[in-house]
Amino acid sequence: MDLNDKNNPNPPQQGPKIIKTNKDRGEKPREQQPEKQKEKGKEEVKPALPDYNIGSATIEQAIKAGKQDEQGEKDEEAAEVSDKIKVGITIGDINGIGVEVILKTLNDNRMLDYCTPIIYGSSRVLSYHRKVLKMDEFSYNIAGAIDRIKPHVCNVINCWNEETPINIGRANPDVGVYAFKALENAVRDLQAGKIDAIVTAPVNKYIISTGNPGFVGHTEYITQKTGTGASLMLLVSNELKLGLATNHLAVKDIAQNINANAIWQKIQIMNEALVKDFGIQRPKIAVLALNPHAGDNGLIGKEEELHIKPAIEKAKQQNMLVFGPFAADGFFGTHMHRQFDAVLAMYHDQGLIPFKSLSFGHGVNYTAGLPVVRTSPDHGTGYDIAGKNIASEESFRQAVFLALDIVRNRRNYAEMYANPLYAEDLKKLAGIDFTKDEIIAEE
Repeated sequence: MDLNDKNNPNPPQQGPKIIKTNKDRGEKPREQQPEKQKEKGKEEVKPALPDYNIGSATIEQAIKAGKQDEQGEKDEEAAEVSDKIKVGITIGDINGIGVEVILKTLNDNRMLDYCTPIIYGSSRVLSYHRKVLKMDEFSYNIAGAIDRIKPHVCNVINCWNEETPINIGRANPDVGVYAFKALENAVRDLQAGKIDAIVTAPVNKYIISTGNPGFVGHTEYITQKTGTGASLMLLVSNELKLGLATNHLAVKDIAQNINANAIWQKIQIMNEALVKDFGIQRPKIAVLALNPHAGDNGLIGKEEELHIKPAIEKAKQQNMLVFGPFAADGFFGTHMHRQFDAVLAMYHDQGLIPFKSLSFGHGVNYTAGLPVVRTSPDHGTGYDIAGKNIASEESFRQAVFLALDIVRNRRNYAEMYANPLYAEDLKKLAGIDFTKDEIIAEE
């Protein structure tokens, strides 16, 4: 007798069945519905089992599969958070345009495809600004700590819980403490490796300094917190990369802070950043003079002869492509900056005036030379336009993108140079000859 014959009255035993099917009755199969059981006159609805092959499994296996699926989803979510670059964003001065440009940047859901953003600040402050700007569609996840963030959504870590006085468009010394708390928390997580980069919204330095004497800016604060001997304020745009030999100093103090060792240190930081952070294998750097007409051979000033030229010569001895000193007016007037990968200016306004003239609204401030990645937009608190929904988020968006690019470039550099032989082969393939200098001609 054929055991597979459907008419066989004694089919072989195949173990207990979990669900009776309607196949033998000639009825059409129906979608599985939650089973209903009546017990003592009451109706109890059981949840449907997970998508599992019930016909060849036991109830215990099905339940186990459901738990594994649930755990798998959690593991997958954790992996997504781990794989994406985590960007910490400090809220900045809560009365300025910082919150506005943050909300506008992250309101574009495409940003979530590139990174997992974490705002350090206050969900109450965000909610207030969201209502003022009528951005009701903006949503976020309030995370109790950095290890509770979620992917595919903007996360907020509350750095304070008390009610916050908000006076949009007006400088208020009482709120400086909140901007500083956000910065402290973000830097702590950054140093611990819990986030990959930070983007800092604008702050009022004076307001923060009233409660934290000695604070003169993000650049100096993060440099000190990371224990880095020196850093470089590097302004970045598509048109120009420009670093500063001195940062926030009174004009009367600039000359006494210019010396050969300091300039040589800044040149080294700039050169290394261009290679590791921007992927430029053989960067060309221009150094500006301090005095008008580059000092006219010491007639107007001696800083060029005593300090700037020796630093440039030392860089050349180290096989770096460094040129100058150039008189700033003629350098930018003849567009010589286009021939270089970066420019080192001697003081703040000497560099920032041409940079903002060329790049205002989409430039980024990057702190080079640190073991961590920090960027910020190239504008300030903008009290005069705060709360009017007219502030452009372009510079802040570019600051986020630059932070992402630098994190990736550093990872690629570390991977590439982990094997020295492989790195040497890449240089040969790229046709890089370190024994020859390139000639930069003035227009």
